Amino acid sequence: MQFIKNGPTIPETLLLAHEEGRVVFFCGAGISFPAGLPGFKTLVNKLYDSLQPAPNDVQEAAITNQQYDIAVGLLEDELGSREVVRREMAKVLTPDLSARDAFTTHRALLSLAKTRKGSTRLITTNFDRLFEEVIARDGLKLEPFCAPLLPVPKNRWNGLVYLHGLLSTSPSRDELDRLVISSGDFGLAYLTERWAARFVSELFRNYVVCFVGYSLADPVLRYMTDALAADRLRGEASPEMFAFASYAGTKASHDKASREWRAKNVIPLLYKETKDHSYLHKTIRAWEKTYSAGARGKGKIVQDCILAGPLASTVEDDLIGRMLWAISEPDGTPARLFAEHSPAPTLDWLPHFCDTRFEHRDLPRFGVSPDKEVDVKLRFSLAHRPMPYSLAAEMSIVSHGGNPRAMDRVMSYLALWLVRYLDAPELLLWLASRGGHLSEPFASQVRKRLEETAQMEERESAEEIKRFKDDSPHGIPRPAMRTLWNLVLLGRVGSANTDFHIFEWVRHFLREGMTTALRLQFKQFLGARVILRKPIRLLSETSVDIEREQQLRHLVNAEVVLTDDHLRIAMEEVKDSLQWQNALPELFGIACEALRDVLDLMREIGQANERSDASMWDMPSIIAHWQNRHYKDWTLLIELVRDSWSAIFQSNPERAHDLMNTLRQMPYPTFMRLALNAAREEGDKSTGAWVKWLLEDDAWWLWSTETQRETMRLLATSSKWLTLDSAERLQQAILTGPPRRMFREDVDDARWEDIVERMQWLRLAKFKAGGGALVAGTTERLAGLETKHPQWHIGSDFEREEFAHWMSGTGDPDYHFQPQIDLAPRRRSALTTWLQKEPERALFREDDWRELCRTDSRVAIASLLELAARDVWPRERWSEALSTWSNDGFVRRSWSRLANCVLSMPDDVFREVVSATAWWLHEVGKQLDVHQATFISICERVLRLPTDDFPDTDDAVMRSMSNPLGQVTQALLNWWFSEPLKDNQGLPRTIASIFTRLCDPAVHRFRHGRTLLASNVVALYRVDRLWTQAHLLPLFDWRKSDREAYATWMGYLWAPRLHKDLLVELKTPFLDSAQQYMRFGDARVNYASMLTLAALDTTDIFSRAELQKAVRALPDDGLVASAHAVHSALKGANARQNEYWTLAVQPYFASIWPKTTASMDARLPEILARIAVAADREFPDALDTVKSWLKPISYPYQLLKEMNVEKIGERFPRPALSLLVAVIDKNRFAPSDLNEILRQIASADEKLMRELEFQALEDFVRRR
Repeated sequence: MQFIKNGPTIPETLLLAHEEGRVVFFCGAGISFPAGLPGFKTLVNKLYDSLQPAPNDVQEAAITNQQYDIAVGLLEDELGSREVVRREMAKVLTPDLSARDAFTTHRALLSLAKTRKGSTRLITTNFDRLFEEVIARDGLKLEPFCAPLLPVPKNRWNGLVYLHGLLSTSPSRDELDRLVISSGDFGLAYLTERWAARFVSELFRNYVVCFVGYSLADPVLRYMTDALAADRLRGEASPEMFAFASYAGTKASHDKASREWRAKNVIPLLYKETKDHSYLHKTIRAWEKTYSAGARGKGKIVQDCILAGPLASTVEDDLIGRMLWAISEPDGTPARLFAEHSPAPTLDWLPHFCDTRFEHRDLPRFGVSPDKEVDVKLRFSLAHRPMPYSLAAEMSIVSHGGNPRAMDRVMSYLALWLVRYLDAPELLLWLASRGGHLSEPFASQVRKRLEETAQMEERESAEEIKRFKDDSPHGIPRPAMRTLWNLVLLGRVGSANTDFHIFEWVRHFLREGMTTALRLQFKQFLGARVILRKPIRLLSETSVDIEREQQLRHLVNAEVVLTDDHLRIAMEEVKDSLQWQNALPELFGIACEALRDVLDLMREIGQANERSDASMWDMPSIIAHWQNRHYKDWTLLIELVRDSWSAIFQSNPERAHDLMNTLRQMPYPTFMRLALNAAREEGDKSTGAWVKWLLEDDAWWLWSTETQRETMRLLATSSKWLTLDSAERLQQAILTGPPRRMFREDVDDARWEDIVERMQWLRLAKFKAGGGALVAGTTERLAGLETKHPQWHIGSDFEREEFAHWMSGTGDPDYHFQPQIDLAPRRRSALTTWLQKEPERALFREDDWRELCRTDSRVAIASLLELAARDVWPRERWSEALSTWSNDGFVRRSWSRLANCVLSMPDDVFREVVSATAWWLHEVGKQLDVHQATFISICERVLRLPTDDFPDTDDAVMRSMSNPLGQVTQALLNWWFSEPLKDNQGLPRTIASIFTRLCDPAVHRFRHGRTLLASNVVALYRVDRLWTQAHLLPLFDWRKSDREAYATWMGYLWAPRLHKDLLVELKTPFLDSAQQYMRFGDARVNYASMLTLAALDTTDIFSRAELQKAVRALPDDGLVASAHAVHSALKGANARQNEYWTLAVQPYFASIWPKTTASMDARLPEILARIAVAADREFPDALDTVKSWLKPISYPYQLLKEMNVEKIGERFPRPALSLLVAVIDKNRFAPSDLNEILRQIASADEKLMRELEFQALEDFVRRR
């Protein structure tokens, strides 16, 4: 919580403790700076200036070392009088009461120190009388306690404690003598007589202390922390302390100050240092102002934050943190002000209210009593948090059902704010993304607001509506939003279930058949709900007109899904079983009802009506067909209705016929399709009633694309069973043609004629193919259409013509890819002409030039050479050819024939084909035996080209390898590697010259080459040490160039090799690289492994301190990688694991590995435990070594498996039990291997079975 801009952030745990009256402010000299009083350093300097202007060397040393209490003691000894020094000090500590804000901070602290119950608890080590001045001026009744007569710091304490004494208006000698100022005084108070130490120890046991106005070097803090350290040695718990502290203003100084304060077990509240420490004083005053005003003060913060908005929040001015602190006030007053603010505060606050920034220690703030054991994984937000005790539901084995999920005042007012946004799709999307089930209090508020706004709209009072919209601009939902809210209130919005109850149902079903209980449960699985997502906007859409804004599909992207995500997968297990076949007839009613619910929901969201729904697209064919892709699980309901009707038809055709008529009477095309499919399945038993269905309403369903597939199937299979009358009526309807109202009005006459003819032909042709007898008129019409359109025909293997739409792709039965290939001539004379044409790059059009380069490279090469002789350079053809000839089988021939030609290419051509050329050279270098000078010349030519236009990636090595300059560098390396290499033989002069130029950091574009040279630094160092030392190794130095060093180290770490002499040369940059660890991307693991292996090596390249510093500089991710490297090295020692542990690994953990366990990565405990297991016979010692880092592991399966393989429980029963106790997380399911290890332990040492730890693990295995 930040009370002022750029001010210190006050931890919310401190704010909560202060609200509860558990904070004591400990005030130092800094609070008196506005009154012109000095700090300890300035006070000592003034004392010396007045009493001994020339301090001796001992006194000077004390002052220089900031040991100001010692300096005062030395001054008193030098003068031989404590009184003289202290009377001078009293003069120095005379405040300027006329100064601006001389005691404003004191007044604020007195107010902050007063609890809600009226007790004041404040401590100061200052001697001045500024607090007394405020008390006198404001008429406060406050008892002072002056050292050494101190109160007991418990609940009855009420007063101001002058811990080191108080200067009276006319101090006597004895009063001056009792002031704690010199080192001797501090020694008596904190070490010898310990009256101050006892007070402080008792204080910290009972209160949270916040230091105000102290510096890090203040002796008060030194003596106090020493006293607390003594308490810790006696086993006392470490208290939580806070301190306002300044830093110089830079991030480095901020981090340094934080580390230094935390080293004293003090949590710093850091602010940027200024001469007058204004950020400190302003913060104290702002805090006091808010505290004094109580809930009203927090309400003022809320109002200020509303006006600024969350987008104005910055690190320096944390408006969001301020809002969250203020609005969470338990009595709900600030939240009420937020919820009722006019106009309604922006919804931009909602993501911040949902930010999971709170953790275990924040639970008390929200009325939740935390467990003693800290849950480090707990994260929650203001809008989603644990229930307070007073509202928590009772636990019970049985109840009447329903959970009202009561809300506290804060949550209730947040809900009130949200109902002012019922017309905001963003709110609905947020609710849907979090499950969509509203708590009953919130749902009640939504229902009430929907009713209120509906009545308001019915009254049609423009003034009332305007007034309401001024207050809540998004408060009146448009019709589409009202529809969605109604679905939410019905519990129909939210994600589908992701549990696996359906598979449990399958097991019971296959064992028991369809019992009543299983049928009712299955019915629940078929339930439907709506998933809401953000609407899809086209890139061309910059705005949405008013009419479209009223349409639901432009507000949200809604999709209807089944309740269970895994239903179709589960059904695959049962569909062929006898139990399922027997159960199908019982499921017809359930399936119809569920399908109707799905379609009704689709209708609500504007995706279905009586004439159209999604079934034609989601399930193109009711009868099984591979065009049914099963992309949408709801189509399973269509299959279930179909299959259950078929099962009924097999046993009871009469009942099935009645049910078919029921399907036909239900709304939506899906049911008509099911009815038509059922009529087809009746075959010769059909009454032909389907003809009547098709001819109703101007024969709508005869012509509708929604039912086209099922209509065509009927015509093709059942027309032969129609009565003459039915057949004539059907054919007459076909001759009449489709009603014009079914189609868009802007269809022109020619297009309309074509549509009608196609539709008539298809239906007549299907009727005829099905054995139906054509009557007069239809025969002639069909013949005429077939003559006019001879390309139309039916009878394809896949009945494609019956579908209104068709999908086909790779793997489908009808898929056949037929690209149009332009064949390149195989004769040189024709090929040279063909190559001069511009390649055609259209969809499904290609040529076989690359294939020709592979199969007849002689002709291709000769043709390119002939064109080059005529100064004709088909650039794209050259690129394709060189790319093709970069393969092993073509490199030698193409190089021998084309090397000189490529060298002679015009510059503009060479630039365009340089990528292919560079890769060709890359391969040529591996087998270069002719034209070596030409090879060097072409490489030089590439190096002269700029590389800015080439592709770039985040990875330095891949960037270099994809760059022509990098490829040429690798080509030269390949040529060099193609000959046998010997240590110290030196680089060939030609190659050395190029490599030297590549290593020039002034040429930035050569960095690609330097990266690849670095990846081969070990070979270069062994062959030519002097050259490598002079040109390549300096590039590794981070202190010379950060960018160069990064690229060079990335090259080396791509495939690193340890080489002792090279490591000596790179010692300092290698150790410095630990600070750059996270920049190395995927290569950082290689660095951590190298560093670890170097540390495990017993050589004397690095000192223990150097390795310790580097390893401890690694972040948690690096320590995990290091631990993996240790594990791999230990496993790789084979039969010498025990020796390797003793000589290398144990010393590594003892002297190099970080000792802190405070913020350890969750992956470390498992790998450290596996290291202990890998130590073989040294397992007990290894376990003792790593035990302090072990914590419960979420998924210890690999560890337990390795323990079983190595028989750790059998060989080392007691240490094995200790390991299990340390790593088994009892909040999770028991791993399968755990029981076996416990059995091993029990068989090896039966006495361990009686130990509580063993029994607890056994109970855990049985329980979980």
